[in-house]
Amino acid sequence: MKNSLPLLPPNKDLETKRVLKQLARTYRYLSELKGYADTIPNKHMLINAVTIKEAKDSSEIENIVTTHDEIYKAISSKSYNNPSAKEVVNYREALWHGYEEIKKNSVITTNLLIEIQRIIERNESGIRKLPGTVLLNENSGDTIYTPPFGEDVIRNYLHNLEIYMNDSDHVDPLIKLAVIHYQFESIHPFYDGNGRTGRILNVLYLVKNELLDSPILYLSGYIIRNKDLYYSLLQKLHNDNQWEEWILYILTGIEETAEEALLLSKKINNEIEIMSAEVKEKLPKIYSKELMDLLFYEFYTKTNYIEAGLGVTRKTAAGYLSELEKNGFLVSERIGRERIYKNNRLFKIISGS
Repeated sequence: MKNSLPLLPPNKDLETKRVLKQLARTYRYLSELKGYADTIPNKHMLINAVTIKEAKDSSEIENIVTTHDEIYKAISSKSYNNPSAKEVVNYREALWHGYEEIKKNSVITTNLLIEIQRIIERNESGIRKLPGTVLLNENSGDTIYTPPFGEDVIRNYLHNLEIYMNDSDHVDPLIKLAVIHYQFESIHPFYDGNGRTGRILNVLYLVKNELLDSPILYLSGYIIRNKDLYYSLLQKLHNDNQWEEWILYILTGIEETAEEALLLSKKINNEIEIMSAEVKEKLPKIYSKELMDLLFYEFYTKTNYIEAGLGVTRKTAAGYLSELEKNGFLVSERIGRERIYKNNRLFKIISGS
């Protein structure tokens, strides 16, 4: 298959009985997640929480391993130096950029994918121009697939993918998502960052097709738990054009992930209500819904965030944070020259601790 990959659409019936049966289950969970997310007053709190978790999980697939605590420090202070954590932060920035572009233009382009990869990798290398890229079996080191090479060849494949992603046809969007994910991974258009770019592409496609309003569902955790099967099914598709098992894998992943995201959403929403009631009771003079929104916008905050968000003086903002810390709602630490206040309750939900 060297330098050769079938163009889309696949020349095969994708809507088998097994696929259609699983599709119905997947839509049930996806619809429940979308419906619940729509009821949350401040969706950005949920989006931020989920994207932090996704950025960590997606990077972990690429062996970029870090902790939520390191990510928190890298997000909250530009001077904090941890390369792995900063790569996770770059991923989150790329995801947000892609989401904002889709909400604005509702189209996925090759240039958008290049922009996303550039933000992830912080370089301008762009589309692969040289041969030599191979996908290896992590255990044996054997070559399992050689993706197409040459910038013109790769751009032609990406153009074909772009048409497939943006065309309306009779194929269900979730089935198309499975095809798109496979095709992008197979094109492997960049020197690095392909996996993370492809996983961002998944959620952008869901948002584009209005299956989600917000980027709150990601397959990275599911892929980590089922990594061997993921690569085995990719290889079967490369070698034998076996689409059914691959599509079932992706649909099952969306179902499981939607259920997990719904549970996480409910936990965060419940914690906001509990902490709001406690702050209102213990600190009625400083309590406001706007303050609570700021405390859950990220799992950390700073004096200048409160100052700007509430339109109060720096002294007043510092006083609020001090009171919240004294009463056990926040925990502070100095990172570089700044004092950062962490919402430990939200942090524990996101990190699963």
